Amino acid sequence: MLQIAFSPVYRLRLPEGHRFPMLKYELIYEQLLYEGTCTEANFFAPDPVDDRWVLGVHTAEYVQSLKTGTVDPKMMRRIGFPLTPELIDREWIITQGTLKGTQIARTDGVSMNIAGGTHHAFPDRGEGFCLLNDVGVAAHYLLETGQSQKILVIDLDVHQGNGTAVMFQHEPRVFTFSMHGKDNYPLKKEQSDLDIEFDTGTEDERYLNTLFDTLPGLIRRVQPDFLFYVSGVDILASDRLGKLSVSREGCKERDQFVFDQAIKNSLPIVISMGGGYSPRLTDIVEAHCNTFRLAVDLFGS
Repeated sequence: MLQIAFSPVYRLRLPEGHRFPMLKYELIYEQLLYEGTCTEANFFAPDPVDDRWVLGVHTAEYVQSLKTGTVDPKMMRRIGFPLTPELIDREWIITQGTLKGTQIARTDGVSMNIAGGTHHAFPDRGEGFCLLNDVGVAAHYLLETGQSQKILVIDLDVHQGNGTAVMFQHEPRVFTFSMHGKDNYPLKKEQSDLDIEFDTGTEDERYLNTLFDTLPGLIRRVQPDFLFYVSGVDILASDRLGKLSVSREGCKERDQFVFDQAIKNSLPIVISMGGGYSPRLTDIVEAHCNTFRLAVDLFGS
């Protein structure tokens, strides 16, 4: 049975008019139940992640500042959320959702997190709505416990996974692959193991053909035993922060291809949601729900 991490704390209360579409997490959960794609049995509520695994990729000073509410105000402005105890609790719980997903995926082949994909979190700082790097923490956990020898991070959010790139730049057991817009945030790109940049306005054909031409050979070359997939839907033409012009159907084809590669190569995969900032919340929720619908169709309910 497909297991999906979700907790009511995923929807953080934000000041009125805040630009982050926090409501999407709750709506994805409710939509999947309403349409019958999932039942309550498909969801698990994570506990907070153990600090041991967080401290494997984040500095002690940064973690302490988060837990004591003493993060520098300039950093919090770069992060984009107000610093509250609820925010910190939420980050630790979301991160555990991805970490626990690794155990589920090793048995069932797949696990998903309705949040996560917080790839702008660096070892010593956060930015871009990201505080803890959930994929980074979970990848470290797999390596440290000897459950994986080679990990491939497939980051198809429209923004470069800059924090993840820096986090693993000296870790040869983690290969970071990011396909992203050239002209959007972050303006200063870091160096992943493989970066592919797209011009503003890139549409389905070029985007998908690039993925089709790249991912199979990358899997053969890297020979991973575990996959993390950041499935941001901010590649959509409707997205106000993405600058690409991929259709909802193209986004769905992207997800299907990644899942097909995982199945074809018998590789366990954990999917985190990543970003989505279309003005209409319906566009965000539908695109994210397509990722879950495909997972149910391909991996089983």
